[in-house]
Amino acid sequence: MPYKQAVSVLVVIHTPDLQVLLLERAGHPGYWQSVTGSREGEESLMETARREVQEETGLSSPPAQLQDWQYAVDYEIYEEWRHRYAPGTRYNREHWFALCVPETQAVTLAVDEHIAYRWLPWAAAAEVVFSPSNADAIRSLPDRLHR
Repeated sequence: MPYKQAVSVLVVIHTPDLQVLLLERAGHPGYWQSVTGSREGEESLMETARREVQEETGLSSPPAQLQDWQYAVDYEIYEEWRHRYAPGTRYNREHWFALCVPETQAVTLAVDEHIAYRWLPWAAAAEVVFSPSNADAIRSLPDRLHR
């Protein structure tokens, strides 16, 4: 199996009134997150974001609806997941995106990745996610929408 690229996307899916979709990790019950995933091959970051949204939620996103926030953070990869990357890789660059959907809705989970989903107001969602960068992205949502 080829190694994962240390380049990923995080997609905050939300409604106009800032309800945020969270997914619970299958391998870690209690670990809630937004849509995330690593780039595959030579796909663009936008293509990665669209693919991950489709794979993890079943939602299709026309390119005009998916917003590239033109922002990225580097974070240290959790020790338990480093084996997925080339030897010596410790950091991942995560690029932030958002997708606004008209209202909360049922999603189709990728059963090998997630076991549950829920919609929460943005401030509550930021408190629930396990990843600090995910929390920061969600906390920035209101300001980004009012720019």
